[in-house]
Amino acid sequence: MGTPDFAVESLRALVEANCQVVAVLTAPDKPAGRGKKLQQSPVKIYALDNKIPVLQPPRLKNPEFLKELKSYNADLQVVVAFRMLPELVWNMPKLGTFNLHGSLLPQYRGAAPINWAVINGEKETGVTTFFIEKEIDTGKIIFKEKISILSEDTAGSLHDKLMILGGKLVLKTVQAIVDNDYPQTEQEEIGLLKAAPKIFKEDCEIDWSKSTQDVYNFIRGLSPYPGAWSAFQNRKNGQSGALKVYFAEIPEEDSLNITPKKILTDNKTFFNIQTSDGFLSIKSLQIPGKKRLNIEDFLRGYDAEQIELS
Repeated sequence: MGTPDFAVESLRALVEANCQVVAVLTAPDKPAGRGKKLQQSPVKIYALDNKIPVLQPPRLKNPEFLKELKSYNADLQVVVAFRMLPELVWNMPKLGTFNLHGSLLPQYRGAAPINWAVINGEKETGVTTFFIEKEIDTGKIIFKEKISILSEDTAGSLHDKLMILGGKLVLKTVQAIVDNDYPQTEQEEIGLLKAAPKIFKEDCEIDWSKSTQDVYNFIRGLSPYPGAWSAFQNRKNGQSGALKVYFAEIPEEDSLNITPKKILTDNKTFFNIQTSDGFLSIKSLQIPGKKRLNIEDFLRGYDAEQIELS
């Protein structure tokens, strides 16, 4: 049970290990792009390519769907990057239903664990498999695998690393359950638990009054999606909107007499924005109506000295 690319790697690991995947459950096709053509999920595409039956119910409590799901008589259900399941679904197979989560539980329960781990400047994270229970992300832990978060990692690069690691952990978990040799560890809720709630556009606005390190972590934790942004106005032509920042670097030099939001640029090679204790060198950005550009290409076609952040 899964929808995005993150889930495909786990499905691939099971298929290539010759596990008997009797069916795949994924999101209904959705209109996308300018033509609003129906787009299949990455999981559906992979399943069809491998001749695996695909279920796409709009409602998971629909009696006809539940009847169809039960007809496959699955021993075990595997969930990776899918929606919440009703108990009628997760309690159906005799060996249970387990989920792959992109954090070291109980830390970062929620919809966006990868983003929040980077935003908060964590040095390590990982993946966890656990049996699904009524409360979200609280079930008994089966296995965990750790991975370091590098200073240059973005949410995108960490996503890809955890996707590969997660596929291996899902296969390990399935094999352990088949062998009836696996732990079930209660989640220890000791100390401060950090949450990972879903991220909305309004949550992505950059606060330049924070420290350079905090802003840097915020930008990379939202790159490439949904993207950190800052409201701007062009003093020359009046254009305004959200300036998206995808990548930045922390220069070795610090600025004195800091004024957050002040822009320093030579309009050729660098575009720096001041924070509360220094500045960030912006390397990749996007203005409304334009494609994403590296900073040199942006400065060749845009008078950055006319930009004012608001």
